[in-house]
Amino acid sequence: MRIGIIDPTHPVLTQRLQEAGHSCIQLHALSGNEQEAARVDLDGLVVRSKKLDAATIDRSPRLRFIARVGAGLENIDVHHCRKKDILVLNSPEGNRDGVGESCVMLLLALMKSLVHANMSVRAGLWPREALRGTDLRGKTVGIIGFGQMGSSFAEKLRGFGVRILGHDKYRSGFSRAGIEECGLERVLNDSDVISLHLPLNEETAHYADTAFFGRLRNPVWFLNTSRGGVVDTKALLDAIDEGRVIAAALDVLEFERPELDGLDASLDRPTHDRLIHHDRVLLTPHIAGVTHEGKFKMADVLATKILHHFPHATT
Repeated sequence: MRIGIIDPTHPVLTQRLQEAGHSCIQLHALSGNEQEAARVDLDGLVVRSKKLDAATIDRSPRLRFIARVGAGLENIDVHHCRKKDILVLNSPEGNRDGVGESCVMLLLALMKSLVHANMSVRAGLWPREALRGTDLRGKTVGIIGFGQMGSSFAEKLRGFGVRILGHDKYRSGFSRAGIEECGLERVLNDSDVISLHLPLNEETAHYADTAFFGRLRNPVWFLNTSRGGVVDTKALLDAIDEGRVIAAALDVLEFERPELDGLDASLDRPTHDRLIHHDRVLLTPHIAGVTHEGKFKMADVLATKILHHFPHATT
């Protein structure tokens, strides 16, 4: 099979595919005209961040699969792939540990005022009482979306003495020691912490909106490490200012990269500026799952999945 590699990936992916007899064409290293010529007779595509719409997919009429190095599939027209019987693969197992660990880090940073403490000491201040933290033990953590990332966060919370509520519209049967599977209302009613682990699609765009925050019974710490577009930024900031949300940690932003998020989200400059300067929002640049280990594992897991369906070049 001829497999086109659209974005640079960890070399283990190409190495394993070539060892199985497949031919890998590094499309990202070719000029535009060379890429177009190479796409015509490709059997597979491997992509990381580039957008693959229907027109782009159709430029490779022999395609049998598209494989995404990572978790989300919002940059691939999955519906078009289904119509053309093109297999779509991804590798969320590869960076689940990085995301789960980052969620714990972000939550503790919020609850212990870590960023403000660091800035205070560097400014020659020592405001211990003003920065008195909150313990995680005894709190209820609501996890919305219990796939690879949500379940990883739950695993990392073991030992903190918390109650974990898990809600997933499309998954069930994941209740076990320390984890209660429940509906959304219980998450909104009982949680002290809410963490989103949702894919971005038409159903989840602005999932956390004004109505969502209005249904919270108690003030919560709020985390989003999934996709920026699942949160209505203005609604979140309003909820913080109204006391419904104590503080928020966002690894992804609604205004981050709209071409990847799949939203026609023109930049709302006033809300963007309000977010950037809000002292109760902790921001990181979409790095929750970006680790050295994760880079290798995402490529390695994806190679395993490709080779499961297409074991060798004669298949």
